Amino acid sequence: MSTPVIEEVTLAERAYRIRRNALLMGEVQGQGYIGQALDIADVLAVAYFGAMNYRPEDPEWEGRDRFLLSNGHYAIALYAALFEAGILPQEELETYGSDDSRLPMSGMASYTPGMEMSGGSLGQGLTIAVGRCLGLKRKGSKSFVYTLFSDGELDEGSIWEGLMSAAHWKLDNLIAMVDVNNQQADGPSTQIMSFEPLVEKLEAFGWYVQRVDGNDIDAVKAAFDNARNLQDAKPRIIVCDTKMGCGVPFLEQREKNHFIRVDAHEWQLALEALEAGRQA
Repeated sequence: MSTPVIEEVTLAERAYRIRRNALLMGEVQGQGYIGQALDIADVLAVAYFGAMNYRPEDPEWEGRDRFLLSNGHYAIALYAALFEAGILPQEELETYGSDDSRLPMSGMASYTPGMEMSGGSLGQGLTIAVGRCLGLKRKGSKSFVYTLFSDGELDEGSIWEGLMSAAHWKLDNLIAMVDVNNQQADGPSTQIMSFEPLVEKLEAFGWYVQRVDGNDIDAVKAAFDNARNLQDAKPRIIVCDTKMGCGVPFLEQREKNHFIRVDAHEWQLALEALEAGRQA
């Protein structure tokens, strides 16, 4: 009797599935933070399938790496990754944003397996991650804490307090990611509150910094590998330059895509565009 061949799923395929799951959830409500879900899918694919240690059947396993979603409105993207990882059952996808769902539009740790923090008020994830890292170190844990925040959150003083304190405590178990898509509710992030030169600022705060194209799977994977393997007692951050709506051209081109309202007939067009890009 021959041994069945188990097909290895590529990171690119994982990213495609995350994007597709996000679109299917968005269709349930007819709107949502779809642009962000599409732009951050490659980063989440690498995090969950190329870097993090976790057990899908036991989301609270003590030895797991933690993923803290600071920008809680990106929850639709994280849910899509949690479906793909087997932490959430696929049949719950159609409950997104509905009454009594475990998938509220903004991430809530008390509702959703695999959601490590509630992220309604922006700018909190990095400081919470600092506390988690300190706690893990005091327990002798080798686990990493990952936290994702947006460029809009760089407006918040708490982010810079977190940057300073993480370097002070030499938190080499902390890997942060900042999604630089140059879009927030009030307009382009760089016009609302300029944060460049970002790499130089982060380095001045004592962090190991890498800046990559956040929609280049290979570049993102190399950055995660470098961050995990760095032999230096300092926190690590990956600045990810991404494109809002990535993978669906007509959504990429929308001038205002922070919160997207999609016409009923456009959801199928979006799925078809995503599939066409997959086949290209």
